[in-house]
Amino acid sequence: MRPSTRRRCAGACEPDVPTGDFDSAAFARFLRIFADRIGERREELTQLDSAIGDADHGINMDRGFSAVRAKLGELDGSNLGVAAKAVGMTLISTVGGASGPLYGTFFLRLATGLGETPAVDATTLGSALRAGLDGVRQRGKAELDDKTMVDAMAPALDAYDAASGDGIGPALEAAAAAAAKGRDRVTPLVARKGRASYLGERAANHQDPGATSTTILFEALRDAVAEG
Repeated sequence: MRPSTRRRCAGACEPDVPTGDFDSAAFARFLRIFADRIGERREELTQLDSAIGDADHGINMDRGFSAVRAKLGELDGSNLGVAAKAVGMTLISTVGGASGPLYGTFFLRLATGLGETPAVDATTLGSALRAGLDGVRQRGKAELDDKTMVDAMAPALDAYDAASGDGIGPALEAAAAAAAKGRDRVTPLVARKGRASYLGERAANHQDPGATSTTILFEALRDAVAEG
């Protein structure tokens, strides 16, 4: 199902913004965009991780999403829950470090929230994304200000919920912007979870790689819907 659009006007009209359902084609576009951008920014993510972690975030994420991208043909036409579950299982089996379990859990919880359907509305997508966040929190035992991917994901979903009445497109625009703000907000902080927490004050003023890849995720979601 191709998302419907509406034209927002405040003096001068802005471009059409997708507001309709999120379907299997949009999910496949999202995965391709995310995998491509992780590949393009592999070295950046690895360099960020080298300052405060194991120097493998970009390498591991690229390995995992390259494997996901290779499976997209098999998932063509699958319902959303089946596709998201396949992504989660692929990440858990191919990604090392903390990234595999955390992102794998996110997609597995997302799968449950999306259900066995070819398309969902803005409310259901938001609930499924929040289920993914809950899974990440439980798996990583992280909360806001611990300087992890949660610091990008939680504000992104708060912003999504606040804008979801306007449709999926505007909600994802708001989510992507909030994820970037969350990533930047915690950069000055001392990490309280993960390998970075072992560094104490030395982790301050280093951008968190997990919050960075999470921001890329929400930007990819936004752009996948916009390209529909």
